[in-house]
Amino acid sequence: QVQLVESGGGLVQAGGSLRLSCEASRSILSFNVMGWYRQAPGKTRELVAAITSGGTTNYADSVKGRFTISSDNAKNTVYLQMDSLKSDDTAVYYCNVVYRGFNYWGQGTQVTVSS
Repeated sequence: QVQLVESGGGLVQAGGSLRLSCEASRSILSFNVMGWYRQAPGKTRELVAAITSGGTTNYADSVKGRFTISSDNAKNTVYLQMDSLKSDDTAVYYCNVVYRGFNYWGQGTQVTVSS
């Protein structure tokens, strides 16, 4: 079983920055891929960024060049640095991992960007 705990959300003005953290209850080297998703009101959950255990990253087109995903294996933590935030980035952000066939989610952290 895996617990994921997100933190770092909040209210920020458009153009500002936030850094989200996701701490896992076990070594993140156990996971092939970890991802950040988001869900805005009335919309489906979408993948924002992902990182493999080897460090390969992938981003949604809407955040490329603005968001950066990274990991700290010693802290069992994955980060999402979000710069040049837009009102369209307002959503609940979730950390995700698939481990031994099971899908694990964190509790989510709210990001609100005011225009």
